[in-house]
Amino acid sequence: MEKENGEQIRIVQETVAGREITLAHIIGGPLPIVYRKLGLNPEIDYHASAIGIMNMTPPESAVIASDIAVKSGNIYLGFADRFSGTLIITGEIAEVITAITEIVNYFHDSLGYVTCPITKR
Repeated sequence: MEKENGEQIRIVQETVAGREITLAHIIGGPLPIVYRKLGLNPEIDYHASAIGIMNMTPPESAVIASDIAVKSGNIYLGFADRFSGTLIITGEIAEVITAITEIVNYFHDSLGYVTCPITKR
């Protein structure tokens, strides 16, 4: 980035890791194109399916959330990133709701995280 007089501007962005879940959203009955664009398992029944997406800090929390998700029921772990704190799961709507709820409750009640409400669409 440059100023009008040709000087360069240096921008430093910094994130301060809190202990929080900043996004917990469930997409019910997504269209097949959403699965394909996200690189998720296309071998599913789209009418009974859902995608759960979460973001959390510190980002390593995604490892714990992944474990809770797969142990909560018949969940496919689509994406878990310990560097960005993003988790994407898929499965039947009821299974995804259960997994996201169990993750949010555990992080809030047992780990003392600040959690956002679970949203659905």
